[in-house]
Amino acid sequence: MADRPAGNPHATRSTIHAPNGMVATSQPLATSAGLQILLKGGNAFDAAVATAAALAVVEPMQTGLGGDMFALLYNQKNKRVEALNGSGRAPQLATQEYYLSKGYTEIPERGILSITTPGTVDGWAEILEKHGTMSFAEVLQPAITYAEEGFPVSEIIAAQWRRQESLLTQNKDAERTFLINGKAPREGELFKNPRLAQTLKAIAKDGRDAFYKGEIAHQISDYMERNGGLLRYDDLANQTSTWVNPISTDYRGYQVYQLPPNGQGIAVLQMLNILENFDLKNYVHNSAEYIHLLVEAKKLAYADRNRWIADPDFTEVPVQKMLCKEYAKQRSKQIDLSKTTEHVEPGFEIKGDTVYLTVVDKDRNVVSFINSLFDAFGSGIVAGNTGVALQNRGVAFSLDEKHLNCLMPGKRPLHTIIPALVLKDDEPYLTYGVMGGDMQPQGQVQVLLNVVDYGMNIQEAGESPRFRHTNEELFLESGISSRTRLELIEKGHKLVSGLDIFGGFQGILVDSQTRMLRGGSDPRKDGCAIGY
Repeated sequence: MADRPAGNPHATRSTIHAPNGMVATSQPLATSAGLQILLKGGNAFDAAVATAAALAVVEPMQTGLGGDMFALLYNQKNKRVEALNGSGRAPQLATQEYYLSKGYTEIPERGILSITTPGTVDGWAEILEKHGTMSFAEVLQPAITYAEEGFPVSEIIAAQWRRQESLLTQNKDAERTFLINGKAPREGELFKNPRLAQTLKAIAKDGRDAFYKGEIAHQISDYMERNGGLLRYDDLANQTSTWVNPISTDYRGYQVYQLPPNGQGIAVLQMLNILENFDLKNYVHNSAEYIHLLVEAKKLAYADRNRWIADPDFTEVPVQKMLCKEYAKQRSKQIDLSKTTEHVEPGFEIKGDTVYLTVVDKDRNVVSFINSLFDAFGSGIVAGNTGVALQNRGVAFSLDEKHLNCLMPGKRPLHTIIPALVLKDDEPYLTYGVMGGDMQPQGQVQVLLNVVDYGMNIQEAGESPRFRHTNEELFLESGISSRTRLELIEKGHKLVSGLDIFGGFQGILVDSQTRMLRGGSDPRKDGCAIGY
């Protein structure tokens, strides 16, 4: 790597600074779309929807109109954090009995039976209606232009797209929508999605009802019925997003906000509560002792996550117990600093692929926003001429009737996508996310500790080498030293290699003294932060 003439000579790029507004996303054209809206006088909420729509065009394997969204919002008018759950529900025909009768013990990972109701477009509409100043027609225009006139595919996205060629060829409409002569577009190749452009134009003209009650809904429903799917017109017509009360914890004087279940954001807060019982000043960053501590804290939080997180409309989720500081203190005592722990159980019992974006505007309104199809291109299904890839979020349900996250019609599944928002002295301080399935909570914690405990700037915090723990395996990025690897093996960790699994960070920090904006963007993605 080049040696930069800066305080951190091995960083990939400088922190972005700007006085007015800023957008950070995983694709430069999408960042530009959000910036266009800000420069035209739109606020952060308008720009967030424009950016999300643009990402649905230029990064289609990760996000789209057929997926779900979540957002944390801070509006300077009411001075409080709001949370929007824009996740879809299981179709009314999706029952445990149906899948079991077909011989399934688990919901298929891909294909037509993995599809749940898309929540994205309704979530966009909610944000614009409650906080926006622009119409759908205005904020969707950049996305429509990219879909209709085409865009040159960026480097990392081209590689991710290429890895999904075989999936896309299994569905005729997916193949003709997302492949060119049976192949994914190459880096720099112009790609158009005219079918998606028409869908976006319909929404621009008639709003969310064009997607959920108009011709698009009929096309999706008819396709599902003809091809053995379970999603129907009524599922789409009845889809609603939900404004919910955010959950939070105090970490060393910073108020960290997440959405409540059915999302996994509570795992972030539990990890922070556990780690607060340790003085991280005694731990060298990314040393074996440091990584071991974080992995063991992650195991404790994820054990509770896997046991308790489900749709609160269908079951009681013990949120207050999970967020209790005393409970975290007791859990922290279970960590053995000398060796790894296997088979971690939940701490108590009760009887009875993804894109992230963030926008801050000149008034310091903030949106922390995440939009996802779950796996790359979701189910791998495109319904007819809509140009929309439909998510495979149904795979997150269990077919075990005793499990809290068991499949039921109209139920929302356990969700992995989680935006984060951090306040300092009741004002926005850091809006960020780390996309990537169950990497998201552990990635968010690593980035926040980099800022709060280790004093890194927003760019360094996002690009610093990360780890990912899954099941009993520990993945380490190449920047983590061989000495650290050896010491982790001695503590009992099973180290394995991986690529493109460490998440994608985007973040904006509001300087509490100057009110200036500082942006960071992950070199693991194609994107950037841009301000003005």
